[in-house]
Amino acid sequence: MNGVSGGLAKVEVKLKWDPSPWGQPPHHLDIIAATYSVDDLYGRPVYVVHFDSRSPDGTINMSRHSQTGQGFGFVEAMTLELDRLAASFARVVVGVVIHQTGGPLTFAEITNTEVLVTEGYRKLMDDDFARVASSTAATVAELSRNGSGGWELHDAFQGFDTDPVAFTQEMGGVRRP
Repeated sequence: MNGVSGGLAKVEVKLKWDPSPWGQPPHHLDIIAATYSVDDLYGRPVYVVHFDSRSPDGTINMSRHSQTGQGFGFVEAMTLELDRLAASFARVVVGVVIHQTGGPLTFAEITNTEVLVTEGYRKLMDDDFARVASSTAATVAELSRNGSGGWELHDAFQGFDTDPVAFTQEMGGVRRP
């Protein structure tokens, strides 16, 4: 998806998945956001936001978190207040990672997965992870500043076969075609 005219202000990323079958270890997925400075767009993130954390300035935070997928609808949510991010930030990459506590799992092995990106009531992106089915983690969206300083959303779906810690260092190195 190309950017939305006028720039994005406050975006929410929501995630849902079905709980694991009875007697199996719980499926635990997490939304992760990594911020990149104007000076290092594809290098190391300035900071990473995930469950039980928020950005130092409070502009990116988790408002809902699940370790099992149990609940109605979207069970995990992250809010990104792009209009409040300092001008030193030019890019935010959002990803989803599967914790591998019960053995190796891919998106194909977890049912009813969905990631939804909205601004208010407007749906910006919706995906079911089918295109990264064999992966254990995926970047899902890239938010970047345009020439006038407004924020745009770009589809950034790319699968990774890595653990949560390594994923936070790898996810921002991917350049869009």
